[in-house]
Amino acid sequence: MQERTKPETEDRERNDSLTNLIRTGAQQLIAQALKAEVPDLLAIYADQRDEQGYARVVLSGHHPKRDIQTGIRPVTVQLPKVRSRQGEPVTFHSALVPPYVRKTASLEAAIPWLYLKGISTGEMQPALEVLVGPGAKGLYASRVPRLP
Repeated sequence: MQERTKPETEDRERNDSLTNLIRTGAQQLIAQALKAEVPDLLAIYADQRDEQGYARVVLSGHHPKRDIQTGIRPVTVQLPKVRSRQGEPVTFHSALVPPYVRKTASLEAAIPWLYLKGISTGEMQPALEVLVGPGAKGLYASRVPRLP
């Protein structure tokens, strides 16, 4: 008989290919959306040129990667960086990923529900609906301890 050396939860996390696929897809979609936002900002400053004819506002790499907590584990994002060659500094603020955001809005809304109402009173249905949407039907506080 072979003895298990890893906990079962560690195997489950590694083999959760559907969640990994969703997370990877989310990262790719966010990256594409951020790339689509930058040309709109650069178009505003397109007519501003320096003496040599170069654009004054240009794309200048990316900010460091950061994780945003979501309902499906952290998703890594990397925001583009824009700089002005002369004059006033120009910063890129994404409509999709605001500065300093570390959690999705749905997760931010669920944390107080889970703490104040969900866990303390056993009314987890509203909190779970905030996290996973109306598909949370059938998940009740009495079932949570029995989940594998």
